[in-house]
Amino acid sequence: MRKRGFNLGYFITEGFQSIFSHGLMSFAAVCMIVACLIIMGSFSLLAVNADQMLTKEEEKNEFFAYIDENCGDEEAAQLAEAVKALPNVASVEFTSKEDAHDAWVADHPGGVELPVNVFRDRLAVHVFDLELFTDTVNAVTALPGVADYSAHSELAQGFVLVRHAATILATVLVAILAAVSLFIIANTIRLAAFTRREEIGIMKICGATDSFVRWPFIFEGLILGVFGAAVAFLIQWGIYSLVMNALASSGVLTLFTPVAFSTMWLPVLGMFLLAGVLIGTVGSGFAISRFLKV
Repeated sequence: MRKRGFNLGYFITEGFQSIFSHGLMSFAAVCMIVACLIIMGSFSLLAVNADQMLTKEEEKNEFFAYIDENCGDEEAAQLAEAVKALPNVASVEFTSKEDAHDAWVADHPGGVELPVNVFRDRLAVHVFDLELFTDTVNAVTALPGVADYSAHSELAQGFVLVRHAATILATVLVAILAAVSLFIIANTIRLAAFTRREEIGIMKICGATDSFVRWPFIFEGLILGVFGAAVAFLIQWGIYSLVMNALASSGVLTLFTPVAFSTMWLPVLGMFLLAGVLIGTVGSGFAISRFLKV
């Protein structure tokens, strides 16, 4: 037998024939890929929604810098500009002590009446990055004219810790599930190669290259991975829609706004297809390697 080059049609045909000749194992491999991708996708979508919630909280997060009573209007305006020029400051809003008093009265009807001089002119400072929240507070309070401040640094750090923990958890789970999927697909391809080991040996003796022998198995894993990814994507879309409808009917969605699947279906599909292709091809490559040593 002479060596043969890359023949796409031949390799795809051989890959499909191998899938159907080992129908039960192929079905098990697809089911495993689907299950792992759905679990990975569910955690990823949960992380996306959690990240959006945290981002919105970050946008709301602010601290107050109270202006020294000896500062006049012009000095207060200059101080506001100085704060706005600092790194990580998203916006600065000035509130006079009179406005602060009026807001207190509006928020506490029938409550204790506080005199205006109890309040101070203040700056509400919004930040871009919560991880730099404490540094921003220190930079603002170091400016001349800032007499005091009010900030919830612990809450800001809590948001940062939650985001980091969610990212680490999602990464670990995705890695574990990817390894399980690789193991399943590799065993499926290994079984197919084992039943054809004599044929592979004859092809090698007759001069077939490792690539010529390997490619049909690579395409088999690729086909299984892509098919499993497509099925998993459709199921994931259905599950996400059902969960969102259930949350909407329970009234939970009044507390937060989830990310609509229609706005992220393309990245999710791309992620599923990429994962399916990697799992299928890498698993096949590992599985067939041992049978090429003749």
